[in-house]
Amino acid sequence: MDKHFQNIKNFFLKYKHGAIFSYFFIYMAWFTYLEKTVTTKFNPVYSRLDDLIPFNELFIIPYLLWFIYIFITVAYFFLTSKSDFYRCCAYLFIGMTICLVIYTIWPNGHYLRVNLNTLGRSNLFIDLLAKIYHLDTATNVFPSIHVFNSIGAFIAIHKSEKLKKVKWIQVSAFWLTVLICMSTVFLKQHSILDVFGGLALSILMYLIVYVPTWGKETKKVEQQLSNI
Repeated sequence: MDKHFQNIKNFFLKYKHGAIFSYFFIYMAWFTYLEKTVTTKFNPVYSRLDDLIPFNELFIIPYLLWFIYIFITVAYFFLTSKSDFYRCCAYLFIGMTICLVIYTIWPNGHYLRVNLNTLGRSNLFIDLLAKIYHLDTATNVFPSIHVFNSIGAFIAIHKSEKLKKVKWIQVSAFWLTVLICMSTVFLKQHSILDVFGGLALSILMYLIVYVPTWGKETKKVEQQLSNI
């Protein structure tokens, strides 16, 4: 019994950095509140470029892969590298909080969604998208968290000392990120402006979290973290 208890204790001590995950309780409560309150009164996000982007339900595949992509990326760094994990979470969580602040101060949404019942075709991809349309409102879209998190995951993978030399992972992560970003507009889940907003926020967070001039300080932090 004592040995079993000690094993549990050692596990929690080893992975105590997982306490950061408590942020999700704050994020989900805040986001859920916005989804329920920002419904009809919001600032429309629209660009003429949106009209030039055709609807294609096949993009539901990379769109849904986003959930697996983010989960695996965060889980990998959680289990393998505290320094990469902390930087990845700082990038994602601070950026997501900025998105929520924007949604709160400037409620936004769009009217770009297609009427799936009038497409004249029915298939598994349209059925999946119909569920997404039902569960996820067309509000709280600028900047796109889907786009922001995808780019954040790619940057974390690209900057990882362990993964930067694994070419197939780097190439796969890059193209998956591109396809996920494309999926947001081809499924009419977002305006192209939401994508640009997500990209701009990604650049800002990169400068804050991964800027090269912080190299020396980053190494010091990593050494300190390795001793925790």
